[in-house]
Amino acid sequence: QSFKLLGFLDVKNVPCARESVLYGSLGSLVMGLGHFLATSRVRRSCDVAVGGFICTMLGYWFYCRYNLAQQRIRQRMLKEGMRNRVLFEGSYLDPEKEQTGSERSNS
Repeated sequence: QSFKLLGFLDVKNVPCARESVLYGSLGSLVMGLGHFLATSRVRRSCDVAVGGFICTMLGYWFYCRYNLAQQRIRQRMLKEGMRNRVLFEGSYLDPEKEQTGSERSNS
C-alpha cells in the first residue's frame, strides 16, 4: 500500500523519502519541545517545530540523495570495470598478465 505525502510525494517508491519524513518528524519534535521547555511559549514552539521539520527533512533529503548518486556512480564504474576485465582477459591489454622481457621492450 502506497502513502502519498501532500498528494504527490510517493513515500514508498521514491528513494530517501521515507527516511527524510521520519527524521524530519523527529527533528520537529526535538526542536519544538526543546524550544517550549526553554521559553514556555506554545505558539512560537509550534513555529519552531514546523521550521525544524522542514529544515531536517530537506537536509536529510539532500544528504541521502547525494549519497545515492555517489553509490550509483560507483556501481556504474564497477560494472564498466567488470565488463572491461571480461573483454581484455587473456589479451595483451590485461593489466594482471605478466609481461615478459621482449614485451616490455616493445612498449
